[in-house]
Amino acid sequence: MGFAYKYARPALTADCAVFGLDDEDLKVLLIQRGLEPFEGMWALPGGFATVGESLESTARRELLEETGLKNVFLEQLYTFSEPKRDPREHVVTVAYYALVNLSEHKVQASTDARNAAWFAMDDIPKLAFDHEKILKTAYERLKGKIRYQPVGFELLPDKFTLRQLQQMYEKILDRKLDKRNFRKKILNMGIIEELDEIETDVSHRAAQLYQFDKRKYDEKVKEGFNFEL
Repeated sequence: MGFAYKYARPALTADCAVFGLDDEDLKVLLIQRGLEPFEGMWALPGGFATVGESLESTARRELLEETGLKNVFLEQLYTFSEPKRDPREHVVTVAYYALVNLSEHKVQASTDARNAAWFAMDDIPKLAFDHEKILKTAYERLKGKIRYQPVGFELLPDKFTLRQLQQMYEKILDRKLDKRNFRKKILNMGIIEELDEIETDVSHRAAQLYQFDKRKYDEKVKEGFNFEL
C-alpha cells in the first residue's frame, strides 16, 4: 500500500550557469525563452525535474535539450527557494555551474529555447526569474574555487600555453597577475606536464604547450598537497 503526503509541495527545477572562455572574455551561456513566462527574455538553461530523476540528471538533460551541451564539468551551487521567484507557482530551483571549453562544445538551441548564445560577463542582458542572482552567486563561487582547486583547466583546450593559463586566471579573477611569480608557482606545483609540442597557426612567436596531469594531481592530494594560487 502506497503512502500519500497530505501537504502541498513546491515544484522543483534545476538551472545551470555555464561558463566558457575565449581570447577576449569570460562568457556565460544564455537561452532565449520561447514560452511564457518571460517569453523572449534571456535566461539560464534549466527546467523542471521529473519523478524518478536526480537533480543532476535534470540539469544535464536540460543542458542537452536546450543547448546541445553534454559531458561537461558540472557542480551543484545553491538552492533558491523564494516563494515568489516564479510567477506561475512556488518553484524551488537547485542551481549548478558548469565549465566548458568553447572550442570543443558547440551550442544549438532546441526544445523550448528560441535561441542560445554566449554573452560576455560584463555584457549580460536583463534575465528572467531570479537568474541574475543565480549567475552572480555562480560567478563568486567560480572566483573562489579556481584559487584552491584546478577546475579552471576545464575552460582550456587539452593542450595550452602558460600565457593561456595565466589569462584564464586573470579574466576570472578580474585582475592582473605577475607573470614571473605565476609561472614559477604553477610550474613548482608539478601538476602540469611540458609537452614536446609548440603552438601552431599563430601570428606571434609559438609558445611551448602544456597539459594538466590529473593523475599526478590526485596523487599529490592524497599526500596532503594543497592547490592554492
